[in-house]
Amino acid sequence: MIEKKSTRVAYGEALKKLGEINKNVIVCDADLSHATMTSIFADEFPERFFNFGIAESNMIAASAGLAHCGYTVFASTFAIFGAGKAYEQVRNAVCYTNANVKLGLSHAGPSCGEDGGSHQAIEDIALMRTLPNMTVLVPSDANQMEKAVFAAAEIAGPVYIRTGRLPTEIITDKQTPFEIGKANVLLEGKDATIIACGIMVAKAIKAADMLKEKGFNVGVVDMHTIKPLDVDAIKKAASTGVIVTAEEHTVIGGLGSAVAEVLSEMNADVYFKRIGIQDCFGQSGKPEMLFEEYSLREEDIALAVEQAISEKLSNKER
Repeated sequence: MIEKKSTRVAYGEALKKLGEINKNVIVCDADLSHATMTSIFADEFPERFFNFGIAESNMIAASAGLAHCGYTVFASTFAIFGAGKAYEQVRNAVCYTNANVKLGLSHAGPSCGEDGGSHQAIEDIALMRTLPNMTVLVPSDANQMEKAVFAAAEIAGPVYIRTGRLPTEIITDKQTPFEIGKANVLLEGKDATIIACGIMVAKAIKAADMLKEKGFNVGVVDMHTIKPLDVDAIKKAASTGVIVTAEEHTVIGGLGSAVAEVLSEMNADVYFKRIGIQDCFGQSGKPEMLFEEYSLREEDIALAVEQAISEKLSNKER
């Protein structure tokens, strides 16, 4: 049976491990520690944990102040609040001053299910990647989340780490490399490449397997770092002639947009499609139902790849 674990749980466990070896780490939360899982750190190191209550903007501003006092600060809440409600503080208090604050924001995307469209942040990556000094990480599973937390702590500046509520498949192991700004090539392909991030990576692998049964050789790239983006990995993927991006986020401003920006500057001859939220809000429902509603399943990724390959071949025949 495939092991599953939510990245928010892995985030909390990683903070505890980090806190054990780095006494300079402080964790802040905004009354959601049992949802963001920073409660794991709080139980172990109560003197280094601060609950700001339902005051996200205050938490971000205070986190920046603590960072300027020399601490490495991890600030957590739901992505809709941390990236949205407190955007001004993230911009001006954290990024503008290049404060050493790491934002571990949870419940992003429709996978948080019944919380509904008001709480499903689908624009958080777009908001965070536009900010100067900000590094943006979207780990694909629990193992990668732990590595992301430790890697973020080594950066002297702002980092956004996207975490999720839904238990998802573990597709990497302890030996799988993780380097900020360098994508992991999980499968090599000749006919097309799927570039995915977060929970969509596991779906991309399944899509590649489905396409293999139809005779297609499709690669999969885990783009765990959205900023700085691995441009070389995108250029290599472009050599297959077909790229499909997959993200649990709006297609506007996220991974798909970032890849499109690189391809446009390359003037690459690539058939390109984006799987993601198509310029609409989420809604309440079981995650599996929402994945089907918004065409975020492995079947949808496979279909997009097949369509792009078909378009490529038909144009060659003209």
